Amino acid sequence: MQDTHLHHHEEHLKSSDLLTDIVIGMSDGLTVPFALAAGLSGAVNSTSVIIIAGIAEIAAGSIAMGLGGYLAGRTEQDHYSSELKREYDEIEHKTEIEKEEVREVFREWGLSSTITEQATQEIIKDKHQWVEFMMKHELGLDKPDPKRARKSAFNIGASYIIGGLVPLTPYFFVDSSLVGLKLSVIITLICLYIFGFFKSKLTGVNAWLGGLRVMLIGAAAAAAAFTIAKVIETKI
Repeated sequence: MQDTHLHHHEEHLKSSDLLTDIVIGMSDGLTVPFALAAGLSGAVNSTSVIIIAGIAEIAAGSIAMGLGGYLAGRTEQDHYSSELKREYDEIEHKTEIEKEEVREVFREWGLSSTITEQATQEIIKDKHQWVEFMMKHELGLDKPDPKRARKSAFNIGASYIIGGLVPLTPYFFVDSSLVGLKLSVIITLICLYIFGFFKSKLTGVNAWLGGLRVMLIGAAAAAAAFTIAKVIETKI
């Protein structure tokens, strides 16, 4: 009889850089152009103006967000390279201190003194292995993907564009800005809820409440923009 207890499958969330980039780009892409379109709908009755302004905002927003992702990726790489260089230097010039730091890691894992010493001697046999061990287990740094900055810039920028086109699309098919706004509100709030639902599901929180939260934030931003535009319009 096969022992099924030996084949236990555990499901844990494994966050990926791609998912993180999509969440960053899509959340702003759905919300910011939605609020802009709503605000303009409260001030003008020309869908062409809203479309032009919306496309300009999506272009600028995607570039800005993509650049932010690129700089974050470069900063991560630069930080890792700097710490890597420092670790090599410390192993070269502060050898005994670095050996003790290796031992300290093993002690924190609960290994006995004998095993700790054996493991330490095994690790320090190879300088590169030693440095990699210290980077990961002392500093908590994993080697970043060298293409991470460019990938992040593209992923965030593309996600922003896709998200931004959702609230803007209805204005292409109607002549009245208010009709376009009504359609945009329905479509965008549905998309915001779906986006919030799956984002929450991935992060392990209540998906139904997460979707509702994201939808309400988008709705509040659009309502605020529309109200402010209407108030300003009446004062001019």
